Amino acid sequence: MEFVVFMTLPGLVILLIAVAFVDRVLLPRLGRGRDSRVAATGFEMLHASLLPGKEHELKQRQTTTLMREEEGDGAPPHSTVDLKRGTAVIRPNDLS
Repeated sequence: MEFVVFMTLPGLVILLIAVAFVDRVLLPRLGRGRDSRVAATGFEMLHASLLPGKEHELKQRQTTTLMREEEGDGAPPHSTVDLKRGTAVIRPNDLS
């Protein structure tokens, strides 16, 4: 009978909250699961099943994490920015 309760939407939310409590409070105190994200993933999947736009957001986030970032991405052409020194060099583009 208890299994049937967790197959309803309120029961699923209660189960996710219990898993989140164990994941965030109990496991770190025992020295295990310091970087576990089980509850967060469960809540995101629940959110994605209720709102269609969330599924697209999760797919976009996964795609973004797989893309490689280059040093010059997003920088204007013919310029360099050095954040350590606090300088930016912008060279004018030759129109000839």
